Amino acid sequence: MQEIKLGKYRHFKGMEYEVIALAKHSETGEETVVYRALYGDGQVWIRPASMWNETVERDGKRYKRFTFIG
Repeated sequence: MQEIKLGKYRHFKGMEYEVIALAKHSETGEETVVYRALYGDGQVWIRPASMWNETVERDGKRYKRFTFIG
């Protein structure tokens, strides 16, 4: 799996997020990404690390779901 760094990322739809931690699910051991929105009320989210690094298709084009920006 591709390394996930702490820091800022841009989602393929254009919004920015900050990865604040990497964590493991307590029951399954699945690696997850803990991140917060850098807009609105700054909600905190988690997502499986495997999904974080996925390539997605939209309107016939392929994009990395999240791109590291610093």
